[in-house]
Amino acid sequence: MHNDVVTPSATETLVARLRAAGCVFAEDEAALLLDAATDADHLESLVTQRIAGFPLEHLLGWAEFRGLRVAVGPRVFVPRQRTSFLVEQAIVLGRSMIRLPVCAGIAHDSTATDAAAGTTITAARTAAGEHQPIRPRTLMDPAETTVAHADSTLIALDMCCGCGALGLAFAKEMAEEGIRVELTAADIEPAAVACARENLGVVGARVVEGDLFDAVPDLRGRVHILLANTPYVPSEDIAWMPPEARDHEPRRALDGGADGLDVLRRIAAVAGEWLCAGGHLLVEESEEQAPVAAGIMREYGLSARIIECEDMGATVVIGTRA
Repeated sequence: MHNDVVTPSATETLVARLRAAGCVFAEDEAALLLDAATDADHLESLVTQRIAGFPLEHLLGWAEFRGLRVAVGPRVFVPRQRTSFLVEQAIVLGRSMIRLPVCAGIAHDSTATDAAAGTTITAARTAAGEHQPIRPRTLMDPAETTVAHADSTLIALDMCCGCGALGLAFAKEMAEEGIRVELTAADIEPAAVACARENLGVVGARVVEGDLFDAVPDLRGRVHILLANTPYVPSEDIAWMPPEARDHEPRRALDGGADGLDVLRRIAAVAGEWLCAGGHLLVEESEEQAPVAAGIMREYGLSARIIECEDMGATVVIGTRA
């Protein structure tokens, strides 16, 4: 719907309705809804649903994640902007596992820069904060650096993938650095799998439907990067979540059991079988849960560390196979 056919007073009324309904970024949401609407009736339908608590992304049919527009639909988990920090950590680790050729005898400075994350729906929903900068890596002596051919491939598994946003961002940003990613994504929710197949076709990923590793092709002992955006909300806290998440996203994508760590336990218990030597499992947890999550990883033979980004309000636990 062209904004130029909507009068300023009508736009102001729309913004006022959204603000009264509790939409913090009412002006941004109004602009997005106006752009998505095909006509006045469609606009009214979208606005009515938004006021009723439907997620903005479900109404638009897409969400933005690290500068990418990814398809989402009803009953599909919407990727959170803070989870961008998990992808950043995966990129750092992936980069360290695949070293591109350097000229022998010549010191080489490799400065990593974050992909532009943009603002988009982030501005219309949650202040994501600045990305934590990735420190430059200097190879002082190429002879001491493990150098792989430029066609070396990272094997990545996006578990509990939802719409596939994490795997998509990881694969595309690695490709921009000349590193190929062979990606497999898995989820138990049929609607999420459909979205992931739409989103991940561009990077040639395999997307499978099933309970955790049940449907994953046999990658045992080969996975370099295991992204696992597991549900981590304790069951008793689901009732306190915002209605747009609680009522419109799959319960299985939110509910992590009594302490929020049930799914992590299941993944950590077998992660060592799927990771290659030196491979990494990355999960997002709350700040309070992170020490327990790290302990679970250690219980199953992984070394574990916790990384936090205060600006984004994000905590990532990384487990590494020896």
